[in-house]
Amino acid sequence: MFLSRLLEPVKDAARAAGDTLWSIYQSGDYEAKHKADESPVTSADLAANALILHALTELAPEIPIVSEEMHLLPLRKRQDWPRYWLIDPMDGTQEFIARSGDFAVSIALVEHGWPVLGVIYWPKEQIWYYATRGNGAFKQKQHLINRIQVHQHQAGDVLKIAVSRRQPIEHIHQLLTTPASSEFIALGSCSLKSCLVAEGGADCYLRLGPTGEWDTAAVHVIVEEAGGKILDSQFAPLSYNQRETLSNPDFMVIGRSELPWTELIRAHSATRTLG
Repeated sequence: MFLSRLLEPVKDAARAAGDTLWSIYQSGDYEAKHKADESPVTSADLAANALILHALTELAPEIPIVSEEMHLLPLRKRQDWPRYWLIDPMDGTQEFIARSGDFAVSIALVEHGWPVLGVIYWPKEQIWYYATRGNGAFKQKQHLINRIQVHQHQAGDVLKIAVSRRQPIEHIHQLLTTPASSEFIALGSCSLKSCLVAEGGADCYLRLGPTGEWDTAAVHVIVEEAGGKILDSQFAPLSYNQRETLSNPDFMVIGRSELPWTELIRAHSATRTLG
């Protein structure tokens, strides 16, 4: 009941933030700079962030908020939180600047170290992806809502892999045991590639390079409710709010869980920092 009460207001907040991003994107009137970790941030990120913070505070003032665009509290001040919001007001800032349109709003609720509600909104296509723990994953465009599931990949099928437009493909090739039997689908935004796996458009997504927990929290529950998993590069679960840093290791989003993924993808060790 608690999650169902929150879901629609969170979808509304994501849509409002996405509309703000899209309006700024269309106008081209924004400022961009680089943060300490060299990742880009724009005035559009900050505008969407302010809107989401206001909406979530109005909705549930007792729940703390962690955002990519906020100062992170030390672990000792947040490690005992029973729940908190984890948001990325614009996942895909590089795509926003490059004008591909592949950017999204990401809002998650994390309870006791595990995402339980996730909403992704893609302004370009006016599409939501969303899920609450135990209730399935859904894709919505206007009033059309469909339950989504990962692709039921069969032996002998080409393995469809979602990849970044801005990542050298040879790095992905090195992780595949049979790269010749793979097809690559280029798409911007970590969230959108993960949702592509959740809705069956790709079999997996391999992420190499720096990301934060805000990049995976919302899609984590969406992917799992669609029948998939998000694991680190050594096939172990990701964690949330367990360390001083919120940096993720390299990770993979995988579809059909019965596939022998450890025979298809080479495990590797890779921890990352966010500056």
